[in-house]
Amino acid sequence: MNWRKWLDGFVLAAKGILLATKEKRFWYGFIPSFLLFGLLMNLLNAGLAKFELIRVLGFPNGLRIIGESFLAIFGINQPFLDWLPIFFIAILQGALIGLIVLLWKKKKDQNATNLEKAGIITGLIALGAGCPTCGTTLITPLIGVIFSTGSLSIAGTISTIVTWLAIIIAILSLKRLGEETYVTIINEKYLARHAKKKEQNEKSS
Repeated sequence: MNWRKWLDGFVLAAKGILLATKEKRFWYGFIPSFLLFGLLMNLLNAGLAKFELIRVLGFPNGLRIIGESFLAIFGINQPFLDWLPIFFIAILQGALIGLIVLLWKKKKDQNATNLEKAGIITGLIALGAGCPTCGTTLITPLIGVIFSTGSLSIAGTISTIVTWLAIIIAILSLKRLGEETYVTIINEKYLARHAKKKEQNEKSS
């Protein structure tokens, strides 16, 4: 493997993500995804226990559990080491969704004469990026069900491994999407400059 080329890919991806943050469309995907996945991961960090408690408490008392889980996204009343990986992966997943939303819009605009092709391309991007957080939120409650109360230490270790594995997968997915975003935005700017220059030449001739 060409490590220099691989690291250059991360630099290119970082530039793409930075360019994406200047677009409103990115934030339309990022903010709701970050909040949704952060909430789900905090609700499921103890398996299905919180959902069972919400069911027992009913409405409106159960909303307190949801509210506490929402505040936990920002580290409120959370141990730092428990909060950090969940917050980090929610950020990564939000960025992934934000980039997918932005790329869909960009590719649709650049392929105005072939919307179907643009939709297929973005669909493949979404499938290729995957959803690391989805896997984490689904596996976490299963760990709580499979392992008994006496095996909580084992369950906690496996849950931690799954979370950090999801973070690694999310970073690699973000690298691919970041590179694609950089190329797409730069190409869009080039086409805009080319069209403007062509228009100016036509006016002067």
